[in-house]
Amino acid sequence: MSTLSAATGTWVIDPSHTTIGFSVRHAMVARVRGSFGTYSGSFTIDGENLSESTAELTISAASINTNSADRDAHLASPDFLDVENFPTLTFVSTGVSAKGDDILVTGDLTIHGVTKSVEVKYEFIGLSTDPYGNNKIGFEGSAKISRKEFGLVWNAALETGGVMVGDDITLTLDVEANKQ
Repeated sequence: MSTLSAATGTWVIDPSHTTIGFSVRHAMVARVRGSFGTYSGSFTIDGENLSESTAELTISAASINTNSADRDAHLASPDFLDVENFPTLTFVSTGVSAKGDDILVTGDLTIHGVTKSVEVKYEFIGLSTDPYGNNKIGFEGSAKISRKEFGLVWNAALETGGVMVGDDITLTLDVEANKQ
């Protein structure tokens, strides 16, 4: 984590070089992957005292994209995200720590009006300066959540047993940010 001390400061997520994604088991046999296209966020790194670092992220629920217009409309409906009543998903950090080469960011994740504590494990990818003199930083993170814990309980039974939509959601965050 010694290289992280060079990253001290405030960083703003660059949406054109970041992916906020997810995957979930479908029909008990495959994974559906999707992402959100509209979001904003920032984080402040305290390279000397990592526990003083903070992060926040706001995602437009209506920006969900699984490359299927019908499925996206269903996910935006009251059966799932209910975007009319819950237009955003948010994450606000409550703690940051290092575990080996990983950075663990604990925070309050709010989906569908329900807030739960979630731990996101990040790998620090590195720092760079682009040809225009902008300082960049990269992280890759992931977390697993239970969609049912956030009130997303719609499902359909399959004739062969099991259900249409799995409970476990894997969140993936491939983040590039610009130093402020």
